[in-house]
Formats: sequence, C-alpha cells, structure tokens
Amino acid sequence: MAPYGILQSLTRERDLKETLASVARVLRRGGLFVIDLVPDLPRWSEYEGRKSLAGAHGSKSHLTLVESVRQDRRRRLTIFDHEYIERRGRERRVHRFSLTFRTLSVPQMASRLEAAGFKIDAVLGDYLGGPWDSRADVWVILARRR
Repeated sequence: MAPYGILQSLTRERDLKETLASVARVLRRGGLFVIDLVPDLPRWSEYEGRKSLAGAHGSKSHLTLVESVRQDRRRRLTIFDHEYIERRGRERRVHRFSLTFRTLSVPQMASRLEAAGFKIDAVLGDYLGGPWDSRADVWVILARRR
C-alpha cells in the first residue's frame, strides 16, 4: 500500500520510476499494490486559510490547524501550507510547514504503473469501493503485479 498520496511526494520522475520498480521487484506475481492519489481539484482556492481542526489540547492549551493550498502549474506541483496555532493563556505559538505533492492524473499514474509491470484492476473514487469520479476527494488505484 502507498496511502495518503505518498507517491506524489516523489516530485522527481526518476524517484517515482525507481520506487515503482522496487515495489514490482518485491511483490510476488499476482500481488496487489494499492495507492491513492490526492486529486487535482479545479478550485484549490477553496482551501485558502481553511480552518481544518480546532480544539483543546490538555487542560490549558488550544490548537488550531489552518491550511492553504497553492499550485505551481508549470511544474505540476501542489503545495499544502499548514499553520498550527497553539494558544496557552496569552501565549501564542505558530508552527508552519509545507507539504509538496506532484499533481498526477489517474491516466498518468496508471501508465507509470503499467510501465513498471503492473496491470490496473480498478480505479475507485473512495475507500469504500465507490466509482471513480474526477471530482472525488481521493483517487484509489488497485494494481496487480504481472
């Protein structure tokens, strides 16, 4: 399994190709490899400054997670900027980090899987086996090693 769009964090083509080749080498013939992709949403601007999480942390502090998403379309990268805000009384600390994903469509990832020796069994639109839809929150690919 490669959940949470982890393969998309391989932003260089060579790294993705080598990773898929390694998986094919260790997976027995007929073995199943399941990945999910973070879809390329047409309106990432909906995520600008979006409060994703907020709540108490222990008895004296409060945490808030604010997410924003930006894209570098020329390089096909999607960057998730996260800001954790921790409040303890009057004290406020902000922790920032970013996660960068390569934006790959289902056909683009499928062709890379096939080149590495996999056959696509199914493409799903959720973790419950629902049908694929380009607007789904997640894209799941089930690939079997040839």
